[in-house]
Amino acid sequence: MRDTYDVVVIGGGAAGLGAALALTRSRRSVLVVDAGQPRNAPAAGIHNYLGREGTPPRELLEIGRDEVAGYGGEFVSATATGAEALPDKRFRVTLDDGRHVRARRLLVTTGLVDELPAVPGVAQRWGTDVLHCPYCHGWEARDQAVGILATGPLAGHQALLWRQLTEDVIVFRHTAPDFDAETLTKFAARGIRVVDGTVAGLEVRDDHLTGVRLESGEVVPRQALVVAPRFTARSELLVSLGLEPVEQQFGEQVLGTYVPADPTGRTTVPGVWVAGNVTNLSAQVVVSAAAGLGAGAAINADLIEEETDRAVAAHTLVENERVLAETVSGNRRHGM
Repeated sequence: MRDTYDVVVIGGGAAGLGAALALTRSRRSVLVVDAGQPRNAPAAGIHNYLGREGTPPRELLEIGRDEVAGYGGEFVSATATGAEALPDKRFRVTLDDGRHVRARRLLVTTGLVDELPAVPGVAQRWGTDVLHCPYCHGWEARDQAVGILATGPLAGHQALLWRQLTEDVIVFRHTAPDFDAETLTKFAARGIRVVDGTVAGLEVRDDHLTGVRLESGEVVPRQALVVAPRFTARSELLVSLGLEPVEQQFGEQVLGTYVPADPTGRTTVPGVWVAGNVTNLSAQVVVSAAAGLGAGAAINADLIEEETDRAVAAHTLVENERVLAETVSGNRRHGM
């Protein structure tokens, strides 16, 4: 690694690679720090990414890394454990192997953590037949027997979304409060059944979900279970720079936390940008990649402005010295 880069990108997912590609194509020196633990690793493929529909997540990242490297981008397999602003307005990033690297600008694309409901079997089936997003996995679960694990008010919204994909939807009320009359009317109109009782676990056979087991012992046959994780931004590094995450709500339910930024990803700390799920909890892969591109372009423009200001100051100094020299020379010629 060099000692200093124009930009250090922390996080090598779609957002980080999207930014790195834009920056390297603008002839910026870029280092991508990547721990190699993408959020979507359990999924078989990414979806709604035009031209890359169904591509395995790690394959997309390999393609992106090759593209960035082709323009001179560098990579290090490590975790950034700390970052601090320096007196010269640069940043020093500490890696888990003890090394340090400096950056003129920082882009943090560390994503989020899916905090799953504490039901035995849910974590093990996550991303296969325990799902959350109909746009990510809905087509693959079409016409299947789908269950909705209700843990809050969002369950009604989820049930109606998944009813678009299959006629067989059951809502397990689990720990959610009673549904109001309006929601129950919608369920009845759409043929969605509500099952009371707490869910105790999942039934799996031949590596496929076959049912949802209630505390009563009853097993309700299901092929997929929809849950509502709490989306928690990976914000530890940003907190060390003075950026605190805030809660995002859907009605009365807290969906998770994110780090606020302007539309380009610029945070309130000068020189620090964010992109992807760390600042946008609902961003799918293609949206994160686009956000990375936008942040990369904004960072490049910010660097250009700084470099231009420096060049103008140097140019003005030279011009002032030239005028002063000409004045002194003229005065001498005239005996002054």
